[in-house]
Amino acid sequence: MKKLTVIAFVLFTGLITSNAQVTVSPGLRGGLNLSSLSNIDDNGLKSDFYVGGLVDIKFNRFFTLQPELTYSRQGSEGRYYDYQTPDYGIPVKYELNYLTAGAVAKFHFGGKGFHILAGPSADFKISDNFDQYGFNPIDFDFSVVAGLGYTLPNGLTFEARFKQGLIDIYGYDGLDYDDNGDYYYDDVILNQVFQIGISYTFKTK
Repeated sequence: MKKLTVIAFVLFTGLITSNAQVTVSPGLRGGLNLSSLSNIDDNGLKSDFYVGGLVDIKFNRFFTLQPELTYSRQGSEGRYYDYQTPDYGIPVKYELNYLTAGAVAKFHFGGKGFHILAGPSADFKISDNFDQYGFNPIDFDFSVVAGLGYTLPNGLTFEARFKQGLIDIYGYDGLDYDDNGDYYYDDVILNQVFQIGISYTFKTK
């Protein structure tokens, strides 16, 4: 087993470094967010935007590492119920806005324009409107993203991504007590975002 691990590591390292001519290019990215929150009644998609910068670190024609810093407007659309509207509620737009620091690994098919991507993201909340409804989301989320895209020779890239939050927006761990004092598992509320956008990398010499 150890030999197989060593062999796999050597092969992967060889793939990354073979014919390597590492290039580093800055860039910009932006696009459409279609966001929602899991496990909320009457929850609908909220359309908004994301915008940010990136650094494209191209190791070879097969592999790219891309650190990113992005302003992402998220949340959901739904209905809020209070004592005045207990049956029908009122339509609301829940806003959760984050500054996200992430990095995605891109694997290019045959070294051509098509690629798949995946990576982590640390999301720091910078604003929300939940206090209007008596709620207080926590200031941090950790997410993973995955997607696919296509890059033109001029550096313009089209991408579609799905971003899944991993931490309950209120910091809830899913465990609660029933009337007997016993633990039970309840649903957590997570950020979910589908992103469609473009990016552009400035070629460096």
